[in-house]
Amino acid sequence: MTSPDRQLTTPDDQSRGHLLELVGAIEPWDGLERTHLKTATQWIAGGAPVYRVRKPDVPAMHLVSYFVVLDESCGQLLLVAHRKAGLWLPAGGHVEPGEDPWAAVVRECREELGIEAEASPITGEHPLFLTVTETRGQGVHTDVSLWYLLTADADTITSYDQDEFNAIRWLTDEQVLEESDELLDPHMHRFTHKLQHARAGRHCG
Repeated sequence: MTSPDRQLTTPDDQSRGHLLELVGAIEPWDGLERTHLKTATQWIAGGAPVYRVRKPDVPAMHLVSYFVVLDESCGQLLLVAHRKAGLWLPAGGHVEPGEDPWAAVVRECREELGIEAEASPITGEHPLFLTVTETRGQGVHTDVSLWYLLTADADTITSYDQDEFNAIRWLTDEQVLEESDELLDPHMHRFTHKLQHARAGRHCG
């Protein structure tokens, strides 16, 4: 007999197919991302539940949408000091049952930063990066995170969700890479390198 949690977190075939398309379209940056993409593909295709239905860890592996906000005019990225994680991270949140990951970006961007999500022309409404990460602290679980890229002027973000974040910071690529791994999402440096490559390719194209 299928448990209620599994019923709630298992997408239909169309949604599962869409998730597989999103993941399959991501070009791996390095060997680790290639491994993470394979893990995510097998997880989705294997029929596992993918949406979180109970905080913090049911099911133990679930889908997250991150979004990195880029101000192109000054070349700065927005990071938030996440209270529970104790790290500087991109904003984002869990994908609700049956929700499209991009719709989660739109919802979370409005809730957490008070602005409408505008997809970067570099990526459109498609993820640039994927990570599979075991969280820290209580209720340890695994986040399968799709990383989206948004565009916004820094001065349009005048408030943020203070229940979720202690502070926000705008940093250049170089400043992000100078920060200690211990203070950031463990994949933030790798994402930044991939973003630099994507931006350089767009300018040269």
